[in-house]
Amino acid sequence: MMRKILVVFGTRPEAIKMCPVIHALKSLGGCVKVCITGQHGDMLNEILDIFHIVPDYDLKIMKPNQSLFDITVNILQKIEIILKSELPDIVLVHGDTSTAFSSALACFYLKIPVGHVEAGLRTGEIYSPFPEEFNRSAVSLISQYDFAPTELAQRNLIKEGKKPEQIYVTGNTVIDTLNFTIKANYKHKELQWSAGSRLILMTAHRRENVGKPMENMFKGIRKILDEYPDVKIIYPIHPNPKVLTIANKIFQNCERIHLINPLDVVSFHNFMARSYFILTDSGGIQEEAPSLGKPVLIMRNSTERPEGLNTGILRLVGTDSESVYHGCKTLLDDKNKYARISQKTNLYGNGNASEKIAQILLT
Repeated sequence: MMRKILVVFGTRPEAIKMCPVIHALKSLGGCVKVCITGQHGDMLNEILDIFHIVPDYDLKIMKPNQSLFDITVNILQKIEIILKSELPDIVLVHGDTSTAFSSALACFYLKIPVGHVEAGLRTGEIYSPFPEEFNRSAVSLISQYDFAPTELAQRNLIKEGKKPEQIYVTGNTVIDTLNFTIKANYKHKELQWSAGSRLILMTAHRRENVGKPMENMFKGIRKILDEYPDVKIIYPIHPNPKVLTIANKIFQNCERIHLINPLDVVSFHNFMARSYFILTDSGGIQEEAPSLGKPVLIMRNSTERPEGLNTGILRLVGTDSESVYHGCKTLLDDKNKYARISQKTNLYGNGNASEKIAQILLT
């Protein structure tokens, strides 16, 4: 009998990594239902459109200034009805979001098996990143199928007492998505603006960085812009008014940084592929960039994705202004080091993770 699988996600990064899994499950004839929570509201829809996925359920929890309490309570209350109606054999969640945690908790209450895509990532510090480190650890307590992107993630799970036979090393599904999105003939007006310069692509939005840490990060970056006339920065800025306020304050009157609206996944991946290096406090970019051969400076004090640190293509620079400044300066000044580390590497697989996950669940 074919298993019924309910796939649940709610944020833009989750959608980027779960849509190829949905396609793989359907291609093998799986009975698949899709539930989105709407944790990211409209930011989710452009990913669904790109992959031509129409959700069966939308919890529509998004509201202005929603808190972690709001997200968790609203998902628990709304998904209970769907789980009791559908009675899926497996619920598939992704990563470390409040959507993943809340959905897995609801499944635990109803004794429905959980599959966890991108399982086993750890920093070992429960508040770094917050609340993601807790979320992913909590989901691992509940899950029966753990799809680890790397052998390191697998070892993390085994150390925590997970049964080895429940863990499957698959690679990361974001590489599957990259194979779909990168276009040789891609064009964009912002890339035309940055042509002839060394383009730094930047993202910065982490909850724990908003405030003084973000001010310090931006001051270090502003110093780079003031000193290197051949550098331009494109910053697709998160729709958090607090982030926008800090960015406008630090980067005012600077013509070589463009603060733009968030990019769709196709555009963002193609911007990455055409950048000199990337500045970020995000997680997923740390997986995508190595496969494109793009160095990444991580504006955080820890990372749950240490595989790239060992190759040198990723480097932790924290949030101190001088540390961010010197990290950028090294990549801009030391051409030999830049050439050495900017090599494509398949740390997270060859782009067939979704197919592996589908085969495990359906055969």
